[in-house]
Amino acid sequence: IYPFVYIGENTKIGNNCVIYPNVTIRENVKIGNKVIIHSGSVIGSDGFGYVFDNGVHKKIPQVGGVIIEDDVEIGSNVSIDRATLGNTIIGKGTKIDNLSQIAHNVKIGSNSLIIAQVGIAGSTEIGDYVTLGGQVGIADHTKIESQTMIGAQSGIMGNVAKGIYSGSPAIPHREWLKAQAIFARLPEMHKKIKELEDKLKELEGRNNP
Repeated sequence: IYPFVYIGENTKIGNNCVIYPNVTIRENVKIGNKVIIHSGSVIGSDGFGYVFDNGVHKKIPQVGGVIIEDDVEIGSNVSIDRATLGNTIIGKGTKIDNLSQIAHNVKIGSNSLIIAQVGIAGSTEIGDYVTLGGQVGIADHTKIESQTMIGAQSGIMGNVAKGIYSGSPAIPHREWLKAQAIFARLPEMHKKIKELEDKLKELEGRNNP
């Protein structure tokens, strides 16, 4: 444990962990064995939960915890929020890259890869061996099946079955590739359609003097 690390009450840290400077581990966090946490990360920050009442946003107490299982590595400046109730869980062997946000009550399975700048909204459930490319955004209360790959900058709006996906909203990767090929040709296609419309009007004019 390096200098300037904060560890809150009722937090347990396993064997052979490395916690780099300026990491904050708040109360009621359980960290397994062989976990690495890089500088600037916060484990157990309050979840983003409010209720709108009488014209103001009132904070919902976040009284749960966080469980980090064995052999997890967490990059720099990652925020993993505590659960409202229960636990936010990061599964065994999962690796999380820098600048990622994992909201309250999220459950990530084992051996998944979370690449930089991913945002995962509350109560999302992610299976085992899932790969999320950089800057993927996932809406709340979403389920992603095991062995799924999500391409960089994709947006996940609902439940996702096993497969490979890209785009926002995300669609199967092969369909996305076809759509991208068409998208690049849209100016040319628009020009051709305009020419055909002009010719059609000219023909209609000849037939209706």
